[in-house]
Amino acid sequence: MAMTIDVRVVSAEGSVYEGTAEMVIAPGEMGELGILPRHAPLLTGLRPGELRIRNGAQTEYLFVNGGVLEVQPHMVTVLADLAERATDIDEARAKVAKEAAEAKLAGQLDAMDYAAVQAELAEQVARLKALQRLREQGILR
Repeated sequence: MAMTIDVRVVSAEGSVYEGTAEMVIAPGEMGELGILPRHAPLLTGLRPGELRIRNGAQTEYLFVNGGVLEVQPHMVTVLADLAERATDIDEARAKVAKEAAEAKLAGQLDAMDYAAVQAELAEQVARLKALQRLREQGILR
């Protein structure tokens, strides 16, 4: 029997995932992180991207738009600003939001607005990449 780690993903809207996993792959601020059971304690920020929770042959795909990842030897907790199952992503809405952010970036913005619009664009691009990866793997059509 493979070793597992407890995983909990929570957003402002409530619990998105609770279960066990053999491995968790998260979009850390400095790059992807692979978390296995008995990993050293860790606290890091998350960037928008795909969170993968592997348990045997099954993988659960979630999208997080940022937040914090806490790792303890037998527990991974993700406190996300927003989290959703990748299969629930509304592709049309993400494309419209991406195009709107790109249009705003083309205009005159002060530094504060520019940073907010850049963050929105990064979120929508990451959301669309998550959908693309699921299509490539045959999980979505």
